[in-house]
Amino acid sequence: MKELVEIGRTFVQAMRDRRGLANVDEMYAENAQSIEAVVPPVRQFRITKGRDAIKGKREDWLAAHEIIELDVDGPYVHPPNRFSVRYKAEVTQKETGQRIALSEIADYSVADGKIVLEEFFMLPK
Repeated sequence: MKELVEIGRTFVQAMRDRRGLANVDEMYAENAQSIEAVVPPVRQFRITKGRDAIKGKREDWLAAHEIIELDVDGPYVHPPNRFSVRYKAEVTQKETGQRIALSEIADYSVADGKIVLEEFFMLPK
């Protein structure tokens, strides 16, 4: 459990420090998958496969949004290999200028010291 807690804390701190893009290379397995709750506006699909594709998904999201506020809470661990993180954010869509409040939870599965799966759960409006 110690390794899981350490991985979770390192991940959460990277997100708080807004190093979420950089931490993909450091913390994700090459064959990791990301599953969104719904098809995101800047993508055409819910499931992203592979570390490079996950990094591309984050790059697309950051290109389309300005983060005004970001609150990252966790990790909430579920041994032997999962942790969850709660995100709350205020963002502005760059294209429209619309300000949006986001709230979601993400569950991360770990194998061999790397994140192999992330699943996002949204708070319905």
